[in-house]
Amino acid sequence: MTFQPILLARVGKPHSQTLDSYHTDGGYGPLAKAVKEMTPAQVVDAVKASGLRGRGGAGFPCGLKWTFLPKDHPGPIYMCINADESEPCTFNNRILMEEDPHQVLQGIMISCYATRATTAYVYIRYEYGRAFRMMQQAIDELYKVKLLGRDIMGKPGFNLDIYMHRGAGAYICGEETGLIESLEGKRAWPRIKPPFPAVEGAFRKPTVVNNIETVACVTHIIDRGADWFKSMGVPPDPKNPRDAGSYGPKLYCISGHVNNPCCVELPLGVTVRELVDKHGGGVWKGRKAKGCIPGGLSMGLMTEKEFDTPLDFNGPGRVGCLGLGTAAVTIFDDQTSIVDVLYNTCQFFSHESCGQCTPCREGTGWMLKILERMRRGQGRMEDLQILEEVADKIGIIPGTTICGLADGAGWPVKTAIRKFRPEFEQYIRTGEKATHSLQLVGAH
Repeated sequence: MTFQPILLARVGKPHSQTLDSYHTDGGYGPLAKAVKEMTPAQVVDAVKASGLRGRGGAGFPCGLKWTFLPKDHPGPIYMCINADESEPCTFNNRILMEEDPHQVLQGIMISCYATRATTAYVYIRYEYGRAFRMMQQAIDELYKVKLLGRDIMGKPGFNLDIYMHRGAGAYICGEETGLIESLEGKRAWPRIKPPFPAVEGAFRKPTVVNNIETVACVTHIIDRGADWFKSMGVPPDPKNPRDAGSYGPKLYCISGHVNNPCCVELPLGVTVRELVDKHGGGVWKGRKAKGCIPGGLSMGLMTEKEFDTPLDFNGPGRVGCLGLGTAAVTIFDDQTSIVDVLYNTCQFFSHESCGQCTPCREGTGWMLKILERMRRGQGRMEDLQILEEVADKIGIIPGTTICGLADGAGWPVKTAIRKFRPEFEQYIRTGEKATHSLQLVGAH
């Protein structure tokens, strides 16, 4: 059976960004259903029952996150929507905001109703000029017809204001507490947790931080039901008690060395190979793939032999990757130097580290300097061990930093070296990139 897009269903329609066009396709019916037929607790329960997990990278269960808010808090409660989308080669949120902003806004409004939030801030990166304009235009339309403000849809006490807030394009603002610090007008240094944002977030009040694609899914869960949402994707692995399942549709970005870079919507669990061959038009210039970044730089690297790995929340971990991340797949062909790939990666993370934690500030810089020296033809075999050790010892997972940026910086380094070690060794010996015929080392 052919999969019919849900999140991207309206993309490409004439004037898809306008309220009139949105009303033609059902409009704010799901919001009316939530407000008039359901209590906030019932909305939370529906989202929990759907198994919706955050689409921003961490994959934390959305409904469960909402339950962390203090009960009977006098307020205010805030909703922060992460539209920063700084993970390299990720552009699914941008498409939703540019082409179907009302779908996103309806998801925000339902989420605010469920969590009793009275103010929502959409934190968007400054480079997303068109997305900002389309979202602001849609917000203005809602105020004009009194779908935002006080007593929305005649529901006494359902009051909500939504504000667009433009950030300066810092990767660290994708971390929820870094986002909150920036929103408050301060340097975007992630906070030590606890307290978590649900208890003490924006302006020291209870706050929920959700991703654009996540709240867009909320719209359809209320419209079609939790069972419909769970009819797609991958159920939990019975052998893994920590696997909460991977349900629903997902927007996959495909870029890099493919003939047809694009964003496609498919059920969770599709493989890299299917994305590349069926939707990305195959590897460009008639070449073969050497490997890929399966979910944004911070998730690590896959070899071509691992392309049959399912891209659900559990799959990439089986081949040594950090997780699904943003599901942004970036292909590099067999004529690309893995040393160059890793150099660009280290350059990015060294530049984007906020510098608050010494292991991340110094570690990302050290890894970059080693790669720079290697590219000058001055690499040493022991550099590979040093890079692995640094990558293993910085980040939340070993417990040395406040946020996960260092984990994201370390994962591509250690996966690249462990999976492509022969190429690194030849590069160090000769100062040149290895040929694609070298046998690759399997995932650790």
